[in-house]
Amino acid sequence: MTCFRPCIDLHEGVVKQVVGGTFGSGDDAAVKENFVSERPAAHYAGLYRDDRLAGGHVIMLGAGNEEAARSALAAYPGGLQLGGGINPDNARQWLEAGASHVIVTSFVFEEAVFCRERLAAMVKAVGSEHLVLDLSCRVVPGGGWKVTRDRWRSLTDLTVGEDTLDRLAGSCAEFLVHAADVEGKCAGVDEELVEMLGKWQGLPVTYAGGARSISDLERVDELSAGCVDLTVGSALDLFGGSGVCYADCVAWNHRSGQE
Repeated sequence: MTCFRPCIDLHEGVVKQVVGGTFGSGDDAAVKENFVSERPAAHYAGLYRDDRLAGGHVIMLGAGNEEAARSALAAYPGGLQLGGGINPDNARQWLEAGASHVIVTSFVFEEAVFCRERLAAMVKAVGSEHLVLDLSCRVVPGGGWKVTRDRWRSLTDLTVGEDTLDRLAGSCAEFLVHAADVEGKCAGVDEELVEMLGKWQGLPVTYAGGARSISDLERVDELSAGCVDLTVGSALDLFGGSGVCYADCVAWNHRSGQE
């Protein structure tokens, strides 16, 4: 059954919810912010810990987020995954800091081209059991999706589909898929993408992007036959939203026995 996966998105050292598609070419001033928290990252990590929510992720959107990320991992050791700028040289230190897994996207590409050797280096550094591959993507002309890198700014040559999931499954423990076109817009999930991910039914998959009401948990559960989990960001009351009550998400997980 689909479960709710919590998140902590960090930008400029602060917990934020942003519109993913607004990152420009090195100009963070253009980023559209839906929410900027006055509470530290450790507050949210402690909340997830106390509510027994496992498998959430901390994403560092650019530089200057390391201290906040470490505080979150220290508040909930073993309960959160960590992504953003991960490579073989720094991955192990994040596991030692308390991350259950590290999440990687950009490193496994050379410019826009997927590099099997780079993925192998990541697996060697931490083991596939501690690696989450982030296949966050955008819709491309003619249909389908291509993986993006560098905070969703650049398209790569890697298609998101069942063949790709099959090829990569032996190198990781989970997949994380942000639908970058709808990320932060609270305009509904990419149902076609969720359905495709659910049909694959291989490793655990978490989808993020566009969720706007508690019914989206039900919809993702239906579309994916319970095989895809859902992250809710900007619509969550915890992050200033009005569409989804955090307490309802916690109750959903506990009701389904997924804690």
